[in-house]
Amino acid sequence: MRLRDIRALGSVNHLNEKHVSALRKIASIGGIHSYIAISSRELGETLEMSQQSASKRILELLEEGYIERDLGARRQRIRITEKGVEELRKEYNEYRRIFEYTDHIILNGTITAGMGEGGYYICQQQYMVQFQDKLLFKPYEGTLNIRLDKEDVGKLEIVRNSSGHLIKGFNRDGRSFGDVVAHKSKIRNIDCAIVIPERSHYEDIIEVVCQYHLRRTLSLTDGDRVEIRVEL
Repeated sequence: MRLRDIRALGSVNHLNEKHVSALRKIASIGGIHSYIAISSRELGETLEMSQQSASKRILELLEEGYIERDLGARRQRIRITEKGVEELRKEYNEYRRIFEYTDHIILNGTITAGMGEGGYYICQQQYMVQFQDKLLFKPYEGTLNIRLDKEDVGKLEIVRNSSGHLIKGFNRDGRSFGDVVAHKSKIRNIDCAIVIPERSHYEDIIEVVCQYHLRRTLSLTDGDRVEIRVEL
């Protein structure tokens, strides 16, 4: 594994391993989709610990909001919350980084209309100078917006956790322009970059800058499918 990957992994502060292990076990027996009936003793057996320790583990997960519990039935029923699912998803993405990816990742999606703000921000001189220095090209004054396929949205977390190139924010005329991280990419072998603003409006849409007007150069229109290769 590369040094920067090790640093990236070490910088992500998720649940500690004992809690992740419990969540994995609960998920593996169906608790990620619905309530499951399981006693502290049974959970303790699967985790190879005492009933007392398993009971404490459940209480810790409840307190942190990673699981929820129903005591209305004769046996306790527990289910992983969305917060818990998100933690497992982060762990999953870290393992994908280790075992599936080398120096790049492929994202797929469809071209979509943006909010019309990309050009305004990109053409700010303080940003433009940094883009030229870090990406070695002067971006066209606008962004290409790609709505990621549902199954690829999780990959974006891997991109965010990679180093990228920091484009520092600034203040001008009483207005604050936040930091942006640029990740070098390619679309059909054309050099470009995904830009992820510090304050992003999107969760499933990426904004791409390039020295060319990508819609014209590649004859792209809304709804067209596109694949983007992102450096890690």
